[in-house]
Amino acid sequence: MAEPAWIEPAADDELPLDPHAVGRAYRLERAKRRARENRLRERRMAALRFVVVVFALLLTCVFLSLTVWQEIQRLFGL
Repeated sequence: MAEPAWIEPAADDELPLDPHAVGRAYRLERAKRRARENRLRERRMAALRFVVVVFALLLTCVFLSLTVWQEIQRLFGL
């Protein structure tokens, strides 16, 4: 069976290239990378804040337990 003849597109049919497209693409990728790094940094800071708060609560609990124990000993003479 015969195949249709190859027709090359005319040069006028090509889409015009945007001269600013490359710069915009670089800025977009930089913004994505910066956002990804910021999310990672915020996640690490949130984990650090969590550990600090848990440690502070633990210290407060130990301090209150020791204080209550001393008061019980003083009141009942143990």
